[in-house]
Amino acid sequence: MKYEAVIGLEVHVQLRTASKMFTRVAAGYGQPENTLTDPVVLALPGALPVMNKEALDKIIKAGLMLGCDIAPVCKWDRKNYFYPDSPKNYQISQYDQPICRRGAVEIELPGPARNIMGEHKKIPLTRIHLEEDVGKLTHGAHESLVDYNRAGTPLMEIVSEPALHSADEAFAFLTVLRLTLVQGDVSDCDMEKGQLRCDANISIRPVGETKLGTKVELKNLNSISFVRDGIAHEIRRQTAVVEGGGTIVQETRQYDGEAGTSTAMRSKEMAHDYRYFPDPDLMPVKVDDAWLAAIRATVPEGLFDRQRRYLEQFQLPYTLTAVLVPQLPLGVFFEAAARLCGKPQAAANWIANDLQRELTAAHLVLAGSKIKPAHVAGLVQLVETGVISNNIAKEVFVEMFATGELPEAIVGRKGLQQSTDTGELEKWVADAIAANPKAVEGFKTGNEKALNAIKGAIMKASAGKANPQLVDEIVRKQIG
Repeated sequence: MKYEAVIGLEVHVQLRTASKMFTRVAAGYGQPENTLTDPVVLALPGALPVMNKEALDKIIKAGLMLGCDIAPVCKWDRKNYFYPDSPKNYQISQYDQPICRRGAVEIELPGPARNIMGEHKKIPLTRIHLEEDVGKLTHGAHESLVDYNRAGTPLMEIVSEPALHSADEAFAFLTVLRLTLVQGDVSDCDMEKGQLRCDANISIRPVGETKLGTKVELKNLNSISFVRDGIAHEIRRQTAVVEGGGTIVQETRQYDGEAGTSTAMRSKEMAHDYRYFPDPDLMPVKVDDAWLAAIRATVPEGLFDRQRRYLEQFQLPYTLTAVLVPQLPLGVFFEAAARLCGKPQAAANWIANDLQRELTAAHLVLAGSKIKPAHVAGLVQLVETGVISNNIAKEVFVEMFATGELPEAIVGRKGLQQSTDTGELEKWVADAIAANPKAVEGFKTGNEKALNAIKGAIMKASAGKANPQLVDEIVRKQIG
């Protein structure tokens, strides 16, 4: 019997805010243990929470980017449980009235490397709600240490419908979600810092069945690759259990990404186990039309919307859009260069290939580079107008990346303009033809590629400054 996997994801994302969710103490990472605390974080008697509007702005923006319905009114609830990472013995969260409902994450379905846009699918979301993060426990051989620096940080939980059917689809979902939130300035989504964490609910069922199987929650998925690997492992494990005559138990399992194994942690809690009730210290939130409109004005263009626009408006090949779209600053840079030079494909090629190569080699991000859109636009125009050849342009690019000097200045200072002096060109051509009799004979017998040897000799003799179009015309004329 064949089985299909059914997967739903619960993604926790720390919002990038100056302060914590219910207090003015700073939110941050990498500070000495237990220094980002105050009476509210530590739940000292008499300390009361006050909402962080920046966090509300950020989650509403995330909801709008993902096509969610924004609730006109939402409220706060207490999720009760005892664990050392939560000083209050409850977590302030949202239960039955989350701020965002529905929505979707658009993904490109996994497949082999391609040169055209593949099939897309929208993964529906159930909800997005806002809560406070908990502290971090570090377990040693004989003791456990708790650090409350993370406790109280605004935390957004994004819950998908069980609509994913493979580990690769889950990988694509998280990749697009992360890029969307980073480009929207909602979160840095650094998984190494715990700013994005994912749990996966996985079940299997016979192909053709519509009823969901018993789900297992997989935790400790601390990288997007581990999410993919952990889900693939769990699908194999459940399939082996069922095919061996066993029964899947609803539980929470911990995945060890290094070992590629999972172990049972505990039985899965149900909502009633947390004894949710409205938080008596916090008022409900009303989102009016003016507030919503102000945030909607800041929502950036969607990833795939921008990719489709690049394909249609600029006629860029898919391979170039796949480089430019995931990095918003690179896309903004490209559009500025394209406007300046009027040659979007040429600008995109320089940015996606040469600029990316130099940034990687120099261990720089775009903001730290001396290259500006005007540099790329100027270089494109020099090549398009025949002032320099493409090979010379590559040398100019390396120099302007290193120095920040404009390409026109480099070309003028170094005398790199292409030679259009027919007398000089004819001499180079004559010398190259005399030195390559075999290539001449090959061309005369119909081998067009034989000319490359002659042209190569001419470009070498001219230090790359011979105009390729004129060279081609003169070579053919002299050979006859």
